[in-house]
Amino acid sequence: MSTTPAYCPVCHNAAIALWSVAKDYEYFSVPGEFSYYGCNNCKSIFIHPVPVEQLMQIYPPNYYSFVNKGRGMVVRLKEWLDKRLFKKIFRQLEGDSLNILDVGGGTGWMLDILKATDKRIVFTQSVDIDTNARTEAEAKGHAYFTGTIEQFVTDKKFHLILMLNLVEHVADPLAVLQKAEDLLMPGGIILIKTPNTDSWDARLYRRSYWGGLHCPRHWVIFSEKSFRLLLQSTGLQVQKLTYTQGAPFWAFSIIASLYRRRMVNISAKRPIIFHWLFAPLAALFALIDFIRRPFAKTSQMFIMLDKEKG
Repeated sequence: MSTTPAYCPVCHNAAIALWSVAKDYEYFSVPGEFSYYGCNNCKSIFIHPVPVEQLMQIYPPNYYSFVNKGRGMVVRLKEWLDKRLFKKIFRQLEGDSLNILDVGGGTGWMLDILKATDKRIVFTQSVDIDTNARTEAEAKGHAYFTGTIEQFVTDKKFHLILMLNLVEHVADPLAVLQKAEDLLMPGGIILIKTPNTDSWDARLYRRSYWGGLHCPRHWVIFSEKSFRLLLQSTGLQVQKLTYTQGAPFWAFSIIASLYRRRMVNISAKRPIIFHWLFAPLAALFALIDFIRRPFAKTSQMFIMLDKEKG
């Protein structure tokens, strides 16, 4: 039986309460329920106790970032959009040669896209806990470190550090941000994508299963307020913060709800992300989120950080 945590891991406020109790409806990696608590002050949500001892079990071999991406129309469209985004970011980076770090980069599929986007990239590094990704990553010309970013040691500095859907997966997000700050080249950029707790779908599916929990793999989930509070303990600053579509969270939430009602079948061998309903639901809610994004906070934040000057 878990005990109630004493305070919020982000703002250290004691005004916390049970937010939701969830299971792993996405991969069925481990049995049992997990408690998530919400902070009344900064609106962060966090798992307690943190399942550190189950780290290797909760990321099964068929986890989405461990398997090869297909080359369907949706993937090609995403790659095209990614290239457009990164071209804008690379214009801000000075120098004839660039070093890129992807934390949680797996086999380096995103690094492949970046290398095809800017010819100045001379060194690419992937850091990931997936022991099976090294061979493919190195075959494609990427340096690879098996482990966490906190364990990663290098003399190199990086012009661009990617932490896409990463910071919510760690027990100590502050330590991760501080490590990234130390690895960042002066004038460099840290790019973060992370769920937003202050969203419609988080409130709508709180009592059933909100996909943004990605239970039990998301350990600390932020609102804009809580993320900005966390940054105050670093030398990093927000260059730009926008809200982007959270279509996968909607799809996870809906299919898990249908499963609870025995209307669809999902299992460890056939996770939600591979269910036939996932792609059309994700496409639908991506469109809905893009339409409402100008006037509503969607369930993912896209954040560009750089070092404070002075």
